[in-house]
Amino acid sequence: MSIADDFLPVAGPSITDREVAYAADAARNAWYQNHNAFNARFEALFAETVGAKHAVSLPHCTAAIHLALAARGIGPGDEVIVPDVTWIASVAPVSYVGATPVFVDSLKETWCIDPDAVVAAITDKTRAIIAVDLYGSMADWQRLRAIADAHDLFLLEDSAEALGSTYAGQQAGSLGDIGVFSFHGSKTVATGEGGMLVTSDDALHARVMTLRDHGRPPGDRFFLNTEVAFKYKMSAVQAALGLGQMERFDELIAQKRQIFAWYRDRLANLQGVALNTEPAGTSNSYWMVTIVPDADYGLDKFAIMEGLKARGIDSRPFFTPLSTLPAYAERPESARFLPSDPVGHEIARVGVNLPSGYHMDEAKVNRVAAALEEILRR
Repeated sequence: MSIADDFLPVAGPSITDREVAYAADAARNAWYQNHNAFNARFEALFAETVGAKHAVSLPHCTAAIHLALAARGIGPGDEVIVPDVTWIASVAPVSYVGATPVFVDSLKETWCIDPDAVVAAITDKTRAIIAVDLYGSMADWQRLRAIADAHDLFLLEDSAEALGSTYAGQQAGSLGDIGVFSFHGSKTVATGEGGMLVTSDDALHARVMTLRDHGRPPGDRFFLNTEVAFKYKMSAVQAALGLGQMERFDELIAQKRQIFAWYRDRLANLQGVALNTEPAGTSNSYWMVTIVPDADYGLDKFAIMEGLKARGIDSRPFFTPLSTLPAYAERPESARFLPSDPVGHEIARVGVNLPSGYHMDEAKVNRVAAALEEILRR
């Protein structure tokens, strides 16, 4: 088997002549007085699509979370409730601002943060909740909104993996006080690296705009920095790519949903293997098609991944619980509300992300499914 010809990557963008032409235009022309032209168009289309008043283009989603926390004034002595099972970028900015992340468990059905666990972890130091729409699945936003309002907490929606998913008719990212997105090369909309922050709160937006540009208020032309802040701006070339991608938004979401439908139908006969869910009142954009096999199969995620690799198929492990990683394992104050046997830990032990990039067609999905059947039924 030729790796170059036959190895199936786990992810990959859909880039057409439109995006290439926009990027070339930006490289040639988006300078000086035109430097923000593509960013402004990208932000306007993104805000309209998501249903937010403001969108701010950024170098990555981590910057978006960092700015959101800083704009809300969260810092040392504060606690932020976060899911234990997510990518570290959802939580690292809590540490950047000097606050304490407080890990809580996830729901078995959606893999998203458990609202009951959130309530149990609220203390007089709690200032915010970060909920992640994991692998395209939507968190329980009705309950989370009620909890945040009842306790006067900032609610941040991390939709890095859920662009195009919806909850009760609202787009992912529009359900918190601030929503954040990623345009990493593996994502549904890709700019190589990149992120977006959205909000309908004018005051938060104004604060974010100052903090992202070295403490310069919007409109400043004389380099009069009002405070020490950050340098978090997206390049014009990235914005041009993003604009081209967002102009194809419906097409891209439909393609992601088709890839999932092929997997769902092909794996229907594998008993005890859960896939991404789509609860009533939600739609899932299925960023990464993910399997969670029952423990009865006797295989952890790494064994499944090795089996796929041996058959020329790339995959990714379900995110490892942050409380178990060296970066956070020695912080008992962060793990004090986790149960002794967290639901999320078992999901993370066996879960695997399957090839889900735009290169996938029905024949390739059939190949992955056949390999999985061999591995799980050995």
